[in-house]
Amino acid sequence: MKLSFTASQETFRTEISEWLETRLTGAFSDIRGVTSQTAAAQRRILWEQELGRARWSAIGWPEEYGGRAADLAEQVIFAEEYARARAPGRLGHMGVELAGPTILAFGSNDQKQRFLPSISAGQEMWCQGYSEPNAGSDLANVNTKARLQEGPSGKQWVIEGQKIWTSLAQFADWCFVICRTEPASQGRHGLSYLLVPMHQPGIDIRPIRQMTGESDFNEVFFDKAVTAEENIVGEPGKGWQVAMGTLSFERGVSTLAQQMHFRNELSEIIALANANGKSSEPLIRQRIAKAWRGLQSMRASALRMLSHTDAGTLTGPQFTYKIFWASWHQQLGELAMDVMGKDGEMTGSDYQLSDLTRLFLFSRADTIYAGTNQIQRNLIAERALGLPKEPRG
Repeated sequence: MKLSFTASQETFRTEISEWLETRLTGAFSDIRGVTSQTAAAQRRILWEQELGRARWSAIGWPEEYGGRAADLAEQVIFAEEYARARAPGRLGHMGVELAGPTILAFGSNDQKQRFLPSISAGQEMWCQGYSEPNAGSDLANVNTKARLQEGPSGKQWVIEGQKIWTSLAQFADWCFVICRTEPASQGRHGLSYLLVPMHQPGIDIRPIRQMTGESDFNEVFFDKAVTAEENIVGEPGKGWQVAMGTLSFERGVSTLAQQMHFRNELSEIIALANANGKSSEPLIRQRIAKAWRGLQSMRASALRMLSHTDAGTLTGPQFTYKIFWASWHQQLGELAMDVMGKDGEMTGSDYQLSDLTRLFLFSRADTIYAGTNQIQRNLIAERALGLPKEPRG
């Protein structure tokens, strides 16, 4: 676990910091500090393309695919500086952090040539087709089906089913979809990992309005949607390992950027507490100190994860990371509301929420999505500690 950086790495930090500062005080100053996932979408797509032109979008990727072949330390530095600069949330993060690394690890050479350059250039946005009404934390219960049949231009996969909680599907050009390609199969067997174009008649996207007033999530219906035969990652019926590989990338370098975003939120809470006098209350001070300690623990845990990266497998720190940050962040939202007082509970007729109120509302879902806390505890017990499995009917 590495907690310090060399002189050359600090020079790299200065380079990216200056690049970000120039753009975010210039052409893209209007989207600096945007934390909403759906706000200013078209401007943020242009920002993705600006990152791509400078090869900052996916710096850990090989140069031939638009990256910089950056080592792990440089990726960590970029993630930290990106969040420190209050750069806008990445609209392309599903492609850069999940789809792209999965294709790099499991995809064919043709798939790498086709998809990776367009992801790193910010030309194509992606979404994730995992959860279903009856397959959320229990991902192996996926029921969306795909069958291979002859099409106008050769064999193609025909997909029927429904996905839910699909983040940013309304902006996506492609979706990586877990579906069942062997009709009699059950559980993790018989699943395949398909890359599906979103702009076609067989796909219906229905935004889900949240209590924040925004629609980060969507329902996606597949009604004879199609994708070419070659748009399968890995072998037919063996998509579970690929899907788990994607989840392992979800706990990768981006966790450092997430923590910097959390630090920005905590800093805003501290500044407000100092301004309105809440910092004089002993319990508030204790909770702020506890939040700070938790943030340092997360950083150490993330660096441990990054030092033991293996696509397709989860290590001890990776098993515990999600339940830790989700619970911590939810408590941070509650702290924000207590520091804001009545101001945090009031809004105008346009329902424009402050960042801290939005933090509180959105964080209620943190312990649910990407595996509930209850499911996380089962995973830790059964897969990390090797304890007997919970009885299932």
